Amino acid sequence: MYPDELRYNEEHTWLLVEETKLGRVGITHYAQEQLKDVVFIELPEVGAEVVHMEPFGVIESVKATNDLFSPVSGVVVKVNDMLKDDPGIVNQDPYGKGWMIVVELTNPSELGSLMSSEEYAVLVEE
Repeated sequence: MYPDELRYNEEHTWLLVEETKLGRVGITHYAQEQLKDVVFIELPEVGAEVVHMEPFGVIESVKATNDLFSPVSGVVVKVNDMLKDDPGIVNQDPYGKGWMIVVELTNPSELGSLMSSEEYAVLVEE
């Protein structure tokens, strides 16, 4: 349910380190399950700066509107434009096609503050 290769934060976003300083970001299965049907996602533009544990966008569902919190600080180098036309992809494939942004990390030491899949599973079971 929570892939081992990902790192997680308590705000239910995940990070996949793809290269030395690049990280792909999305929301967890748990988060999309709590939201139910996602109807809108607002993401930053390429070139925008994101800050560790600060909002980088907004996700809206039929149930609620929530901020999306960045697991790391950095500069957005890629945005998943498919989500503009079909935000429900997040519900169908949160760890694959439902990714949101790719960030060039400016402070790799922040990776140490993220949780493993086992730690995240314990958090959401509480």
